[in-house]
Amino acid sequence: MRSGQRAGVFVGGVRVLLSGVLCVLMVEQPMVAAAATKRAVEPSVKQIESDQRALHALNRFTFGPRPGDVAAVREIGVKAWFERQLNPQSIDDSALEVRLAAFPAMQMEQTELMQRYPSPAVLRQMIAKNEPLPSDPVEHAIYADQIAFYKTAKAKKEAEQAAAAKNSGGEDGVPAAGGMASDGSMAKSAEEMKGTAALPGDGVDPATPAMATHEEQFYSGLDAVRVINLPPDERMQRILAMPPEELVRFRKSLSNSEMAAAADGLSPMQRETLASLQGSPRIIGAELLESRMLRDIYSERQLEAVMTDFWLNHFNVYIKKNQNEPFLLPAYERDVIRPRALGKFEDLLVATAKSPAMLMYLDNWQSIGPDSLAARNGGKLAKFAQNPQVKQALKDRGLNENYARELMELHTLGVQCEVSADRPVSMLDKACGRGYTQQDVTEVAEVLTGWTIDQPARSGTYRFEERRHEPGTKTVLGKKIGEKGEAEGLEVLHLLATSPATARFVSRKLAVRFVSDTPPPALVDRMAKAFVVSGGDIKTVLRTMFDSPEFWSPEVRRAKVKTPEEFVASAVRASGAEVTTAIPLYQALEKLGMPLYGMQTPNGYSWMAEPWVNSGDLVNRLNFAVSLSNDRVGGVQTDWARMLGEASAQGLVATGDSAAEKEKKLEVALLGQAVSDRTRETVLAQFQDQTTQQQAEKSFGIRANEQEPMAQVLNISSPKQKVRPPLDREAAGMAGLLLGSPEFQRR
Repeated sequence: MRSGQRAGVFVGGVRVLLSGVLCVLMVEQPMVAAAATKRAVEPSVKQIESDQRALHALNRFTFGPRPGDVAAVREIGVKAWFERQLNPQSIDDSALEVRLAAFPAMQMEQTELMQRYPSPAVLRQMIAKNEPLPSDPVEHAIYADQIAFYKTAKAKKEAEQAAAAKNSGGEDGVPAAGGMASDGSMAKSAEEMKGTAALPGDGVDPATPAMATHEEQFYSGLDAVRVINLPPDERMQRILAMPPEELVRFRKSLSNSEMAAAADGLSPMQRETLASLQGSPRIIGAELLESRMLRDIYSERQLEAVMTDFWLNHFNVYIKKNQNEPFLLPAYERDVIRPRALGKFEDLLVATAKSPAMLMYLDNWQSIGPDSLAARNGGKLAKFAQNPQVKQALKDRGLNENYARELMELHTLGVQCEVSADRPVSMLDKACGRGYTQQDVTEVAEVLTGWTIDQPARSGTYRFEERRHEPGTKTVLGKKIGEKGEAEGLEVLHLLATSPATARFVSRKLAVRFVSDTPPPALVDRMAKAFVVSGGDIKTVLRTMFDSPEFWSPEVRRAKVKTPEEFVASAVRASGAEVTTAIPLYQALEKLGMPLYGMQTPNGYSWMAEPWVNSGDLVNRLNFAVSLSNDRVGGVQTDWARMLGEASAQGLVATGDSAAEKEKKLEVALLGQAVSDRTRETVLAQFQDQTTQQQAEKSFGIRANEQEPMAQVLNISSPKQKVRPPLDREAAGMAGLLLGSPEFQRR
């Protein structure tokens, strides 16, 4: 490919220099895209050779091997290692727990979490009803600070509106309240504008660091530096003892470095409390995303982490559904998904159906049977409602089919036929073998009426409300469901969980995740049979897949393209990097198009290659890899000298310090195998060009080792800060190009 042609591929975003580095990606791209072929992979008689079986298993059942993992798996045997991973409770994961201890909120029960860290909805209710603040001194300070912040912002907005009203007909054409603007539109009155000031966390992306909106302001009431210099416990007591208005001024006066200093020496709970003064949704969202990223990277229970990720995607919940959703997701991952990730599918299905996170995401918590007591009373109450919005809400209350539809479409029965351009799938296409109709969707929705959330903004726990439940007998998939309240839902969930269609749908999805984008039908049939015979036991299905010749066929080795999450986690794991904060890593996932909990539609992210293989995404992956290897990703630190020394000590390659020898060591250490001659030539030709690293950092948008202030306040998630080793720029340059190579993009 000529350089001019290469440059033309990356329109408007990448320089010719970086296109030269990426030529290996463009040359090898057909190999990557081959994973997306529509032709099913047929296993050959040959199997993956013994010395590659450990690497293949690690690539499929973990977020990527770390240095030394392949040798460790070979020593105990691949089968023994896999069985151990199937029983995660037998694996010591205390090192990860030390890291996660920095996030106390992630260990709190749902009600405790929502009580300590109020949502904007709760704060609005308290302001409107003039409710008293909590008696607990810490909670009192958290609530008082956020309410004071709101009132200050509201007063400022109203003052601005009053000033604007006086300038009616002025140069800017700003009318008096309720007047006509210069463009002919009707301006809002001051009364209409009241109460529009933002609460802490209003409209905030939970993935946005809290201090991203930091406002410098002189603090005149007390010397901020004097407070920061107090001993940790005394400092925290002094901060919490400040009157709300003083605390707001104090918080706003701190620079980024001062905010970090204010958190120095505090316990994890104290750090969390200090960070929560910036707004509860931000701290909860940040801890949720950071703890999940750290678990992907550091957990010894890797198969459990991978399967948790699989089910979180299968039972997708969108974090930005509303302001309550971030508060419901920690328990969803911790209490609903992870404990059942390797258990019985029916148990998992029931748990997700009752999960407040799912009930809120797909609106089932608001679903009311048309003939239920609540529906009948709602019409009566609407007549007496004074607020027009409340009146309309009472009238509109009724059956919601969102969850019922996705329950059958995406969680259980699925689509049981091949889709082609000349035969699209319609929801009622019985030829696809789904065997259900719109009437079934409606009946399931009626069955699940009354499955709701108790005080969504305050306790966020599941409850069954009989008065909302649709009375009478229902018929689902031809089976009569007698009237018995909550038990009706359990009966339908059992019916769906034990359906052969569900067994096949879930088995195929697992095969796509672990084997091939186009898994052999015989393998899917075998897995589906194991699913049915075992009563939906996930371990049994995974064992069946592991023991199948199709899984070990050479045709599927390195045939799966990594998703962005798999790529980022595997790059950090392969490099042996130390992560002191994972915030820049989940921000990297956003840049790569796969933010955690960020899929708005309920189908979740694709496990197939097609959505992730395009020139722009591959450029971003390379930019991330080069930034990571050169220690230009904040909070992540590599040590290439140590990795090269370990590679030599293990006899992986001959000792030597030439560029070529160093590159070969890195191939084995990072990928577990040699790369193509074309990739190696490109690495050796480009690794010394410093402008490659500079362009990667500029294009990817991650600043050099600058921890976000939220990370500085929240935690230092590494058990111990280490002295930064000198950067081996040769090794860093080579490693970045290898991590961005086509070979590393596949698993």
